[in-house]
Amino acid sequence: MKHYLINKLSLRSLRLSLRFVLPLVVVLALLAFAIVPIVDNLTLRWFVRDMDIRSKLITSTLQEPLVELLQQGSKAKINSLFRRAIQDERLFAVGYCNGEGKMLYSTHNFPSDIACSLPDTAAYKPPSVLHLTQGPVHVAINPIKDNGVPAGSMVLVHDMSFVERRSADTKQYVIILFVILSVVISIITVFIAHLSWRGWLNGMRAMLHGEGLVRPFAQPVNSELQPLVGDLRALLRTMDSERRFADDVTIAWTPESLRGLLHKQLDGDQVLVVSNREPYIHMKGKEGIEVRRPASGLVTAMEPVMRACSGIWIAHGSGTADKETVDKYNRVPVPPGHPDYTLRRIWLSNEEEIGYYFGFANEGLWPLCHIAHVRPIFRSTDWEHYVAINQRFADAVVEEAKSDDPVVLVQDYHFALLPKMIRKALPKATVITFWHIPWPNPESFGICPWREELLQGMLGSTILGFHTRFHCKNFLETVDRYLETRTEHESSTIHHRGKLTLVESYPISIQWPLNAQQTQPSAADCRAEVQRSLGLAADMLIGLGVDRLDYTKGILERLRAVERLLELHPEMVGRFTFIQIAAPSRSVLEDYQALETQVRSLTNRINQRFSTDSY
Repeated sequence: MKHYLINKLSLRSLRLSLRFVLPLVVVLALLAFAIVPIVDNLTLRWFVRDMDIRSKLITSTLQEPLVELLQQGSKAKINSLFRRAIQDERLFAVGYCNGEGKMLYSTHNFPSDIACSLPDTAAYKPPSVLHLTQGPVHVAINPIKDNGVPAGSMVLVHDMSFVERRSADTKQYVIILFVILSVVISIITVFIAHLSWRGWLNGMRAMLHGEGLVRPFAQPVNSELQPLVGDLRALLRTMDSERRFADDVTIAWTPESLRGLLHKQLDGDQVLVVSNREPYIHMKGKEGIEVRRPASGLVTAMEPVMRACSGIWIAHGSGTADKETVDKYNRVPVPPGHPDYTLRRIWLSNEEEIGYYFGFANEGLWPLCHIAHVRPIFRSTDWEHYVAINQRFADAVVEEAKSDDPVVLVQDYHFALLPKMIRKALPKATVITFWHIPWPNPESFGICPWREELLQGMLGSTILGFHTRFHCKNFLETVDRYLETRTEHESSTIHHRGKLTLVESYPISIQWPLNAQQTQPSAADCRAEVQRSLGLAADMLIGLGVDRLDYTKGILERLRAVERLLELHPEMVGRFTFIQIAAPSRSVLEDYQALETQVRSLTNRINQRFSTDSY
């Protein structure tokens, strides 16, 4: 069987070689067929020219003694002179013609077909080659002068048979040369073709393994493959977009389907989520310990994943009763009453929380990334706390990992350094980082004193996700600006220190509650309840905003828009009420305190300006 496969491969290789060699041989044969007559004609012209020069030289040499002998009328001496002349191996015959064109003297072998002037016949080949029974000859008629006075002409006949022999040899040499060229060029062509084919095969194998598409080529490949790489990248992106759309339309996302997808697509079986905000907070209340859900889009988006995968969520324990509800390993099952996963809490001192969370993360990175009209503040003490807390969370990930290849989902800007730390401790781990806020342009990000450290930390991720392609583009350009990396913009990958990071956009969404129509009140009932609780008329138009109290949420702009609406449309006064629910956030920071003051002041101004006794 092995010999059969080898023979089959050899036959395929032979067929491939013949595809290159046969056309080349045919072309070279046609070229030789066309060149041989040209070479033959060119060689004949060279020899005829040589014979013309030779004939003039002989005539010049014999002219003086011939003139003297003609004056003496010595026929014997003239014939003797001619016989000595034709002893030259190429000079076949010599004759002398008088001024009237009559042959007076000639050697005994002078051809009878040749007269004192060249005949006008097709047998002559221009300029002076004649084919006789003796063979081809060259005929030259040169004038003889006696003291400048014409004294007849000398006819010299040269044997041209050697030209035919040399022409035949030349043809043979040309054919041999083309045969050798055909062999050499065929060998070179086949050799280069095999090298190119091998390069193409190696390049295609590399692309099938993802090189050049999702990560850079491990070895340089033919430049001819680059257009194909670009086309494949575009095709894969199109297929991926179509697959995502098809999944959104056809797949019913349940905990079972989500769990199956994660186990199928990711290598590790254990899923760990790392975030600053915990999904459940235990607080001390009047009636004992209360469980609260934080106002967080991150928690809303990530908890369905944890419920489906039964993993471990590592977060900062910020509740007043958090320490009282955990076990000796700082773990607590959640959700309360129906636990699906484990919450591991990390403790921070007040100083650490101020430096890491309120300081570097929210006074520095938050306004920097949002490019808000609030100047970022960077302090070296805050940075030290940020590094220390990231390392503490990395240590917790290592402690909670049951194997060396867990799937770690790192959440948001609080943990820019964490992916690199996890990668250092668990090289086989799949680290997926999602950056829940925008990413600025390179110029804006460049004002951060620790920009290189943050970027290197994030590049510890296997996959780095952003909300939009625009944010991905900004990140790629930022890395390209400040780090020595191989950045592939077409495949959206970054190769840094032997590690590959895929940068992709994953627009995040919230989970719509299951059986929402059956378990939730109708929209009409909700509207009636709001109108009743706030004492609003049944025909009152209601606008609603639900946000954290943050300067990036546009709450002030929203209130100014409501004020402008009432200015431009007075008929809406008394018929429209706007309700803004703003959950307090980061109230210890001055910028947030100032924002709350501005929101309350603007709300009071609008109410005072447009309120009436009944409105």
